[in-house]
Amino acid sequence: MRSALWLGLQLLLLLGAANIAPILAKRLLGSWGGAPVDGGLRFFDGRPLLGPSKTWRGLIVAVALTALAALAFGLPATIGALIGAAAMAGDMLSSFVKRRFGIASSGKATGLDQVPEAMLPLLAVQGTLQLSLGMIAGVTLAFFLLALPLARWSHRIGLRDQPH
Repeated sequence: MRSALWLGLQLLLLLGAANIAPILAKRLLGSWGGAPVDGGLRFFDGRPLLGPSKTWRGLIVAVALTALAALAFGLPATIGALIGAAAMAGDMLSSFVKRRFGIASSGKATGLDQVPEAMLPLLAVQGTLQLSLGMIAGVTLAFFLLALPLARWSHRIGLRDQPH
């Protein structure tokens, strides 16, 4: 039986893997798979549906890397893949909302940039991993609190283009 603290840490690390995967993919794969998921479509308001930073490369690598990370923790790859896919869905939802508010692609929106990307995957695996609402809230809060300092650090070392 897994301890709640260890499971929470594993989930936080899986969310981190999903979050950093598109950035690593861009650095390592260059333009391969760099086509936007939304195909460049615009919404009724004339703004991009998601924007150019949500790419097929990022989506594919996030799902794959998170599946591999799950295996490293002794969890099924399917759990990791689901967390990766749901994290990217949360990220795309955030981008969609940000475009509606006129926030540019890769623009900062504290909270909106972190919460859906953490909460959606946790809700997706809630039943399978028997996660309590307290666990979901705690891991989401930890992800929120760690995301900005880690983004600034990864910008400082040249991994991220933006410090947020």
